[in-house]
Amino acid sequence: MKIVNISLKGLLSAALMLAVSAQGYAAEKMNIGITLQPYYSYVKAVVGDKASIIPLVDAGFNPHNYQPQPNDLRRLKQMDAIVVNGIGHDDFALKVIAAANRKDLVVIEANKDVPLLPAMGQSVGDGAVNPHTFVGLSTTIQKVYTIANEISKLDPENARFYRANARKYSIAFRKFKHEAMVQLGDLNTSGMVVATTHNAYGYLLQEFGVDVAAVIEPAHGVEPSASQLQETIEKIRHSGIDVLFYELNMPNRYVDTIEKATGVQLYRFSHMTHGPYEAGKVEKEMKENLDTLIEAMQFVATRKAS
Repeated sequence: MKIVNISLKGLLSAALMLAVSAQGYAAEKMNIGITLQPYYSYVKAVVGDKASIIPLVDAGFNPHNYQPQPNDLRRLKQMDAIVVNGIGHDDFALKVIAAANRKDLVVIEANKDVPLLPAMGQSVGDGAVNPHTFVGLSTTIQKVYTIANEISKLDPENARFYRANARKYSIAFRKFKHEAMVQLGDLNTSGMVVATTHNAYGYLLQEFGVDVAAVIEPAHGVEPSASQLQETIEKIRHSGIDVLFYELNMPNRYVDTIEKATGVQLYRFSHMTHGPYEAGKVEKEMKENLDTLIEAMQFVATRKAS
């Protein structure tokens, strides 16, 4: 009978290797993809450090005219799941997902439970919806809950953590709205009429009872023709439009022409899809948009009272 001598040192070494292996397996994180900057903020708020977040495309691209690249497919291969807008703002990503033909990839449609507004604009087709739900407060809250619920299905052990984070995030946005309402106080802005250069701000404006009377751009980033611009100027003159909201990070050369021709007051909103991927991007830029909206509503109320 052969006797095998196993030293105490050998046993300890083997145990240590098993422990390291088990720890490495347990520490393995999901890779969750995102398509747009706001969704990075949402997912990061939900998962914290319990998952890795991979943008499908590097920051600095324009989602409205971006064409899928080979590197997008390579990044997609790293992902266990991907969070998409899915209603018109990241169609490029849906093309990449279709091309990958990955049955194992979980696609999380962030807007699946969001009440959607119809799209506005001179070149909008029938039945089109406004995809800019990330610019709204209530819509943001709903999407974060949806993301937390779907990620919880993939990682049930941390489900309580994800849902608690979603509640914390939603409370912050409810506070934003409450604080804005307090600042507006008893201002009478019932007659406020606005135009926008882009079909992006309806979800935010509707929460404060502000209707959009006109959208100037035929499509995002496309300047109106001379005839379209003149038509808009006439509409602003005859519709009593008080304020024109335009996009913070996009060139809007025709806006100056409209201002000179109509005297309409100009305010700028962030579209939230420019700049780097940042955890706190949506909270920061949403607060800035709210401050701008409050300033615009106070301006209108003062002017109408005088």
